[in-house]
Amino acid sequence: MAVFVALGAFLMTLAGGWTAQRVTDRRHLVLGLAGGLMLGVVGLDLLPEALHAAGREVFGVPAALLLFVAGFLVAHLVERLLAARQASHGAEETVHVAPPPDARPLDTGAPHSLRDGRAPEVGLTAASAMVGHSFMDGVAIGAAFQVGGGMGTAVALAVVAHDFADGFNTYTITSLYGNARRKAIAMLFADAAAPVAGAASTAFLTIPEALLGGYLGFFGGVLLYLAAAEILPEAHHEHPAPATLLCTVAGAAFIWLVVGLAAA
Repeated sequence: MAVFVALGAFLMTLAGGWTAQRVTDRRHLVLGLAGGLMLGVVGLDLLPEALHAAGREVFGVPAALLLFVAGFLVAHLVERLLAARQASHGAEETVHVAPPPDARPLDTGAPHSLRDGRAPEVGLTAASAMVGHSFMDGVAIGAAFQVGGGMGTAVALAVVAHDFADGFNTYTITSLYGNARRKAIAMLFADAAAPVAGAASTAFLTIPEALLGGYLGFFGGVLLYLAAAEILPEAHHEHPAPATLLCTVAGAAFIWLVVGLAAA
């Protein structure tokens, strides 16, 4: 039953990724919405679950919050290291042509991926983390059905609803960092299949609640960094329009609606 229900998450994830692909002419709105969805997932879904599951404190601070901060810092460190490595590699192998006197500020002769400081590996790493999160969503569905049919249905509805946002974000993050479309689609399909695999795995394993809570806290820190430091600034860089801000608010409000309906 859990695997069958997880197929709904598979379809919703693909629908989210398909939507992200079809609105490329409104990229700033896509990024604004993705940032709001990620903010809502972190603040309204992941962190409350993490604090509930990993409730013990370490030197006066909940373990989930410590891992949340660690996830944020690790994401920042990984991005800086990869960007520095790629910049160094490009400086050795790329012949830079001096821009003409009337060139615009961005026409520096540098490759785009070096100019904006983004490394494609960061996008793939972030998308892989999304796949891991989706796998844990499937595990949550399977574990809930082990408790009872009512609990399983409630958890499944929440997962299926927010997997649209997961698919949307997975494709957007992978593409934002300069990865080819085929890689973004491959990560999207991996993210879609992950809940099904997670639900199937519950027939063979049980994850300790404290470990699950720690993972959610760490993953929340990673997502918040990507939303606040990368996706939202990019969304407002060329199109600082009210519509972009409204998309961000709408994304966060959508997750609030999903969480509220799941708790009702």
